[in-house]
Amino acid sequence: QVHVVESGGGLVQVGGSLRVSCAVPGGTFSKLHLGWFRQAPGTEHEFVAAINWSGGSTEYADSVKGRFTISRDNAKNTVYLQMNSLKHEDTAVYYCAADRWRPGDWDPRPLEYDYWGQGTQVTVSS
Repeated sequence: QVHVVESGGGLVQVGGSLRVSCAVPGGTFSKLHLGWFRQAPGTEHEFVAAINWSGGSTEYADSVKGRFTISRDNAKNTVYLQMNSLKHEDTAVYYCAADRWRPGDWDPRPLEYDYWGQGTQVTVSS
Protein backbone atom coordinates (compact mmCIF):
# COMPACT_ATOMS: atom_id res chain seq x y z
CA GLN A 1 0.00 0.00 0.00
CA VAL A 2 1.01 3.64 -0.53
CA HIS A 3 0.34 6.23 2.19
CA VAL A 4 0.01 9.94 1.40
CA VAL A 5 0.22 12.44 4.28
CA GLU A 6 -0.10 16.22 3.90
CA SER A 7 1.04 18.77 6.47
CA GLY A 8 1.86 22.47 6.82
CA GLY A 9 -1.54 24.04 6.34
CA GLY A 10 -2.66 26.93 8.48
CA LEU A 11 -3.71 30.56 8.62
CA VAL A 12 -1.83 33.17 6.61
CA GLN A 13 -2.39 36.83 5.73
CA VAL A 14 -3.20 38.06 2.23
CA GLY A 15 0.07 38.52 0.35
CA GLY A 16 1.90 36.12 2.61
CA SER A 17 3.53 32.76 1.94
CA LEU A 18 3.04 29.20 3.08
CA ARG A 19 4.57 25.85 2.20
CA VAL A 20 2.62 22.64 2.44
CA SER A 21 4.30 19.24 2.37
CA CYS A 22 3.30 15.75 1.36
CA ALA A 23 5.19 12.70 2.57
CA VAL A 24 4.93 9.34 0.84
CA PRO A 25 7.07 6.83 2.74
CA GLY A 26 7.61 3.22 1.83
CA GLY A 27 10.30 3.20 -0.84
CA THR A 28 8.10 3.90 -3.88
CA PHE A 29 8.37 7.70 -3.95
CA SER A 30 10.86 7.97 -6.83
CA LYS A 31 8.49 5.97 -9.04
CA LEU A 32 5.51 8.27 -8.45
CA HIS A 33 4.12 11.32 -10.18
CA LEU A 34 2.70 13.81 -7.67
CA GLY A 35 -0.05 16.39 -7.82
CA TRP A 36 -1.71 19.01 -5.65
CA PHE A 37 -5.45 19.72 -5.75
CA ARG A 38 -7.72 21.93 -3.70
CA GLN A 39 -11.38 22.34 -2.87
CA ALA A 40 -12.98 25.43 -1.37
CA PRO A 41 -16.41 25.31 0.30
CA GLY A 42 -19.17 25.02 -2.28
CA THR A 43 -16.78 24.55 -5.20
CA GLU A 44 -15.57 21.72 -7.38
CA HIS A 45 -12.31 19.89 -6.83
CA GLU A 46 -9.60 21.92 -8.63
CA PHE A 47 -6.22 20.98 -10.07
CA VAL A 48 -3.36 23.14 -8.72
CA ALA A 49 0.00 21.71 -9.77
CA ALA A 50 1.78 18.50 -10.72
CA ILE A 51 5.33 17.19 -11.02
CA ASN A 52 6.57 14.08 -12.78
CA TRP A 53 8.61 11.26 -11.26
CA SER A 54 12.00 12.87 -11.95
CA GLY A 55 11.04 16.46 -11.14
CA GLY A 56 12.00 17.49 -14.67
CA SER A 57 8.49 18.48 -15.71
CA THR A 58 5.84 20.52 -13.93
CA GLU A 59 2.43 21.95 -14.71
CA TYR A 60 0.33 24.59 -12.99
CA ALA A 61 -3.22 25.81 -13.08
CA ASP A 62 -3.56 29.26 -14.66
CA SER A 63 -4.84 30.67 -11.37
CA VAL A 64 -1.56 29.94 -9.55
CA LYS A 65 1.09 30.38 -12.25
CA GLY A 66 3.82 32.74 -11.12
CA ARG A 67 2.80 32.42 -7.47
CA PHE A 68 3.04 28.71 -6.60
CA THR A 69 5.96 26.31 -7.06
CA ILE A 70 5.83 22.53 -6.83
CA SER A 71 9.02 20.64 -6.05
CA ARG A 72 10.11 17.25 -4.76
CA ASP A 73 12.95 15.81 -2.71
CA ASN A 74 13.29 12.13 -3.50
CA ALA A 75 15.80 11.63 -0.68
CA LYS A 76 13.11 12.74 1.79
CA ASN A 77 10.17 11.11 -0.01
CA THR A 78 8.42 14.49 0.07
CA VAL A 79 6.72 16.80 -2.41
CA TYR A 80 6.20 20.48 -1.59
CA LEU A 81 3.92 23.26 -2.70
CA GLN A 82 5.37 26.71 -2.05
CA MET A 83 2.58 29.30 -2.12
CA ASN A 84 3.47 32.99 -2.41
CA SER A 85 1.40 36.15 -2.82
CA LEU A 86 -1.58 34.37 -1.35
CA LYS A 87 -5.09 35.59 -2.07
CA HIS A 88 -8.43 35.06 -0.35
CA GLU A 89 -9.48 32.78 -3.20
CA ASP A 90 -6.60 30.42 -2.36
CA THR A 91 -8.45 29.39 0.79
CA ALA A 92 -9.23 25.69 0.46
CA VAL A 93 -8.43 22.22 1.64
CA TYR A 94 -5.29 21.17 -0.23
CA TYR A 95 -4.92 17.53 -1.22
CA CYS A 96 -1.83 15.65 -2.32
CA ALA A 97 -2.18 12.84 -4.83
CA ALA A 98 0.23 10.23 -6.18
CA ASP A 99 0.17 8.33 -9.45
CA ARG A 100 2.22 5.28 -10.37
CA TRP A 101 4.61 5.60 -13.32
CA ARG A 102 3.36 4.10 -16.57
CA PRO A 103 4.95 3.70 -20.00
CA GLY A 104 4.50 6.62 -22.36
CA ASP A 105 4.39 10.39 -22.00
CA TRP A 106 3.58 11.91 -18.62
CA ASP A 107 -0.04 12.99 -18.20
CA PRO A 108 -0.12 15.71 -15.49
CA ARG A 109 -3.91 15.62 -15.33
CA PRO A 110 -4.99 11.98 -15.45
CA LEU A 111 -8.63 11.13 -15.03
CA GLU A 112 -7.81 9.36 -11.76
CA TYR A 113 -4.82 9.46 -9.43
CA ASP A 114 -3.94 6.20 -7.70
CA TYR A 115 -3.53 7.50 -4.14
CA TRP A 116 -4.82 10.48 -2.14
CA GLY A 117 -4.06 12.13 1.17
CA GLN A 118 -6.57 13.38 3.70
CA GLY A 119 -6.01 17.08 2.97
CA THR A 120 -4.66 20.07 4.88
CA GLN A 121 -6.57 23.33 5.42
CA VAL A 122 -5.11 26.59 4.11
CA THR A 123 -6.92 29.77 5.14
CA VAL A 124 -5.98 33.20 3.78
CA SER A 125 -7.32 36.23 5.65
CA SER A 126 -6.81 39.98 5.87
